[in-house]
Amino acid sequence: MPELPEVETTLRGVEPYLKNTKITQVTIRHFSLRWPIDQHLAEIITGQTIHRLYRRAKYLLLECDSGTLIIHLGMSGRLRVLEASDTMSPEKHDHFDMTVANGYLLRYTDPRRFGAILWTESPIDQHPLFAHLGPEPLTASFNTAYLFTKSKTRRCSTKTLIMDGKIVVGVGNIYANEALFSAQIHPKTMVNQLTEDECERLTNSIKNILAQAIKAGGTTLKDFRKSDGKPGYFAQELSVYGRQGKACIRCGSNIEHYKEAQRATFYCPTCQKLK
Repeated sequence: MPELPEVETTLRGVEPYLKNTKITQVTIRHFSLRWPIDQHLAEIITGQTIHRLYRRAKYLLLECDSGTLIIHLGMSGRLRVLEASDTMSPEKHDHFDMTVANGYLLRYTDPRRFGAILWTESPIDQHPLFAHLGPEPLTASFNTAYLFTKSKTRRCSTKTLIMDGKIVVGVGNIYANEALFSAQIHPKTMVNQLTEDECERLTNSIKNILAQAIKAGGTTLKDFRKSDGKPGYFAQELSVYGRQGKACIRCGSNIEHYKEAQRATFYCPTCQKLK
């Protein structure tokens, strides 16, 4: 599933082609995604200008004249920018095309149809999908004091806490594993046992890991591709994720693996001792 770095990479790939351009045509081939696409969406957004593109959590937001187009990539979705004159015919899983006045076309492809394309005329922070989200991890509002305070009000594992979108957005499974390894914290550590120093290490690790992943273009494991069709290269830099049985890059111990909340969890038993 595309996580924050993959969504941010996608945003940076499509923004130069779409910002400050007018939507001239919209083609919807399949309305049935995770939530049904508005039957009148093409009529609503055609003729509107895209003034701003940004990301909130794992959602891409296209701010137009009278509202915001919300795009979520789901498990297998991706966006590509094509020349509108391109004669390449849409394929089976190409569900949505949006042509803009500068001659480019944004195409949404989603084999599993777990993604979403929604329209809202309300302020984004009041939309049900966003109203209860925590801070962005790469902003100053996500810091040691914030995480330490939150850790004292919860009874769950540290991995569960940092993957909770109400606490901090966008720290998906891959990057939670990597951040915990970098901070030398066992994933099962109860959050109310975290010290302030550990919270500092963890917040810094989350920020650093996500920044590195964005710089590398995200992580391609199965479905993710950038908007130019190329894979993300952070998979080559993973320290623990997917490395069960292999030697820890720090101490040489074998990386271990278990399932938590149906998510694969990887850790070094020597570097990440359980309290």
